[in-house]
Amino acid sequence: MEKIIKENMSRHNIGLSPYACLDEEALRFEKIEEDLRSPFFRDIDKILYSYAFNRYSDKTQVFPKKKNDHITKRMLHVQYVSKIARTIGRALGLNEDLIEAASLGHDLGHVPFGHFGESVLNEISLENKEGYFHHNIESIRVLMEIENKGKGLNLTLQVLDAIMCHNGEFLQGEYHPKQKTKEEFIEEIKKSYTDKSIVKTFVPMTLEGCVVRISDIIAYLGKDIEDACMLNVFDKQEIPKEITDILGTKNKEIVNTIIEDVIKNSIGKPYIKLSEKIYLAMETLKKFNYEHIYYKSLKIEEQEHIRRMFQHLFSMYKKDIEESHIDSKIFTDFLNYKEKSYMEKNSTSRKALDFIAGMTDDYFIDRYIECVK
Repeated sequence: MEKIIKENMSRHNIGLSPYACLDEEALRFEKIEEDLRSPFFRDIDKILYSYAFNRYSDKTQVFPKKKNDHITKRMLHVQYVSKIARTIGRALGLNEDLIEAASLGHDLGHVPFGHFGESVLNEISLENKEGYFHHNIESIRVLMEIENKGKGLNLTLQVLDAIMCHNGEFLQGEYHPKQKTKEEFIEEIKKSYTDKSIVKTFVPMTLEGCVVRISDIIAYLGKDIEDACMLNVFDKQEIPKEITDILGTKNKEIVNTIIEDVIKNSIGKPYIKLSEKIYLAMETLKKFNYEHIYYKSLKIEEQEHIRRMFQHLFSMYKKDIEESHIDSKIFTDFLNYKEKSYMEKNSTSRKALDFIAGMTDDYFIDRYIECVK
């Protein structure tokens, strides 16, 4: 019976591309007692049941503080990425379990108020000698050093690497995986704190990681347009014809067009490729989105208010740790649940950064209101 169960659970490995990452190749940093689940499938469960995954539901994707239930939150975005990536992965004969785990975990390190919040936390991190703050690196911290009372979840190297290298902001025409060891992976993480631009050079070690990376941008390009139009930021008629003639105007058209292009140009190859026509159209659309959406998602006064909130909370929590204010939320909701290893390894500033980075938008706002009363 056990043999039958094991065969059923590993059936997805049959007939995969010679360039797929097989379950038997999975690497962990610590040994683990195996059960009936395959390694990447098990990683999906570890991510799904993490506290950080639960907090996706109230984290900004692009538009913060908008009273509209149909605007994309971070929880929806990671599911869109997962579905798009698994579609491409299945068509190319890749390991869908690895793809799903990385897709669902790729944004766990995103902070309150999206990319603007990340930029503010980066300023604070640099001011306090903690190095550059990147949300993809914080995702790795969450999974390796913060979850499970500070012991981490012991995910596979391949999933962690795909998460670290996921940044869809850096669009490429081709994505070639690059083999790496555990030591090389850790070295890339260390360098990210001192080298601002190194994250732009990160390359996934698996073809599945490359699929997750291209799927990140596929998931947000068209959906962000629909959200912006729903909020009357601009009208779809303003999108240049050179984009719509190639990619379409609706999110489903944009997604389908790019997915089909990726599959057609990548099938049977050891890399992921876009046609030049689609690649250039995506670059043009990304530029359009930055100019008409991302740079305008928050007014100047809103940005300054959010910046003050971050600075105030960070200063307060850092002081609370230094002066052992054990009734502070950073103790009662965070540090009291961490083991000795986390407490000894991390500086006061890093603990405050980790706490704030993990907050949902509403929790962040509540804490600020609470401390300024």
